[in-house]
Amino acid sequence: MLLEGFATAAQPEYLLYALLGVTLGTAVGVLPGIGPAMTVALLLPLTYTLEPTAALIIFAGIYYGGMYGGSTTSILLNTPGESASIVTALEGNKMAKAGRGAAALATAAIGSFVAGTIATVLLTLLAPAIADLAVQLGPADYVALMVVAFTTVAALLGSSPVRGLASLGLGLFIGLVGTDTLTGQQRFTLGVATMSDGIDVVVVAVGVFAVGEALYVASRLRHGPIEVIPVGGKWMTRGFWARSWKPWLRGTFIGFPIGTVPAGGADVSTFLSYAAEKKLSKRPEEFGKGAIEGVAGPEAANNAAAAGVLVPLLTLGLPTTATAAVIVAAFQSYGIQPGPLLFTNNGPMVWALIASLYIGNVMLLVLNLPLVKIWVKVLQIPRPYLYAGILLFAALGTYAVNFVVDDLIVLLVIGVIGFFMRRHGYPVAPLVVGLILGPMAEEQVRRTLQISEGKLSALVTSPFAAVAYSILVVLLVVAVVLRLRRKKSEVTV
Repeated sequence: MLLEGFATAAQPEYLLYALLGVTLGTAVGVLPGIGPAMTVALLLPLTYTLEPTAALIIFAGIYYGGMYGGSTTSILLNTPGESASIVTALEGNKMAKAGRGAAALATAAIGSFVAGTIATVLLTLLAPAIADLAVQLGPADYVALMVVAFTTVAALLGSSPVRGLASLGLGLFIGLVGTDTLTGQQRFTLGVATMSDGIDVVVVAVGVFAVGEALYVASRLRHGPIEVIPVGGKWMTRGFWARSWKPWLRGTFIGFPIGTVPAGGADVSTFLSYAAEKKLSKRPEEFGKGAIEGVAGPEAANNAAAAGVLVPLLTLGLPTTATAAVIVAAFQSYGIQPGPLLFTNNGPMVWALIASLYIGNVMLLVLNLPLVKIWVKVLQIPRPYLYAGILLFAALGTYAVNFVVDDLIVLLVIGVIGFFMRRHGYPVAPLVVGLILGPMAEEQVRRTLQISEGKLSALVTSPFAAVAYSILVVLLVVAVVLRLRRKKSEVTV
């Protein structure tokens, strides 16, 4: 099936779509504040004319490319393009200032390629097996999975659990707007006829990511020259290879499993990889001054986690990051529901998508090393022009969804909400995850209660649900202990 996927993905048309995706992804990874989630959200309405396979290959390329591109600005500008690239800036920028920028960029690009390829192999092997197991899950088991996803994404990954849960609550509320499928009763529509079908996920995604980010950047915009450190030194000497290959492998096997669980994500895996490299290094005194291991490990973990995130997305329909949530919306816009039956009902499309990840990884390696100076020039696009273009595409794309002016009003309202969320430190990812999974969770809860004739205990008595909730309790306890320790250490300092 994978070979059939390669036969599809290797067609000239799909190769061009993959190249377009990884090029866009690298560009948005380079630009601070414009992440893969915003780009996928912006392109969602514009790709409705494409067939699903082509659109999803583009989105996967953007996702992988965004992970690659963030390292360039982290190393040369000390400005991470993505939050997952923050750790890369710690050592990569020090290397660039010391005249070893070429080596830092090379170990980041090659490490991303190695990790992305190995993680995609693991995705290929694990995803069908997990999908086969997931087919056997009942409604109560899915409720448990969604509760775990809600809690971990909202309460464990952000700096403030209260703000994360508030963002999740807002997303769940927006998901309730529309007509109740069971009773036919309208909910929270304010008497507006166009809202009876609910608020389109695409409108919310574009509003929160594109309009909200544009307003936020405009409110903080400061004009000034951009100082880019020249790319100096040799690309990869024998010594750099010897110091990089073990961190690449360790980063891969740290990042992938963390990406597959709801409490994972690239941010967590990069910090864990950095901590592991610092502890295992034979030259710990170099950390903080430009240790190549501190670039190689986190960059590998970053890209491995990106592939790991696709495992729960494709097999269970559970998005664990903002970009994954928007990709789920892309699937749904084509009438395709990610989950256990995806490999059965849409097998050729899924295997073509997975095959395109292998191809995209090779393309990214070719694009990143020779074209670094071109990507740096992208940073010189004046911010007013850039964000004015984003707002224009956001409005056109939103209007193109249903050709209804009311959607533009909803877009503006959601955009203002997104602006204030950023302004006051509320994470956006829980809102989008709550919006997408909320209606699905409601449906599964109702199905469970109907089967059990209204017994609430049915939600927790199945073996899988009991194990899932037990793991969630352990995660919450560990998170509380770690936060208390961190506060105690800060007080001591």
